[in-house]
Amino acid sequence: MSKKLYVGNLAFTATEDDLRNAFAAYTTTSAKIITDRETGRSRGFAFVEVEDGDKAITEMNGKDLAGRKLTVNEAREREPRGPRQGGSGGGYRQDDRQGGGYNRY
Repeated sequence: MSKKLYVGNLAFTATEDDLRNAFAAYTTTSAKIITDRETGRSRGFAFVEVEDGDKAITEMNGKDLAGRKLTVNEAREREPRGPRQGGSGGGYRQDDRQGGGYNRY
């Protein structure tokens, strides 16, 4: 059974092929570097799916890849987020309460 691993402290120059090659001994199923949605630049971590996950964690954690020591752990499911809170609180209100905005008085 394959296991999904978190790979942290990844060099920004590392590619998904570099990851696949580094984890090839553990039968890599997939490798995905997480990128910033605005710039497309690597965020410095990735997820790798391998067949022999426990062995990959013990052997690859702390190993050097592209000049940086990797942090390798078993990936956890993303915690659910609640509804978004906040808002600016400004704006015009049509009832008797006073709202924010520029022309308040």
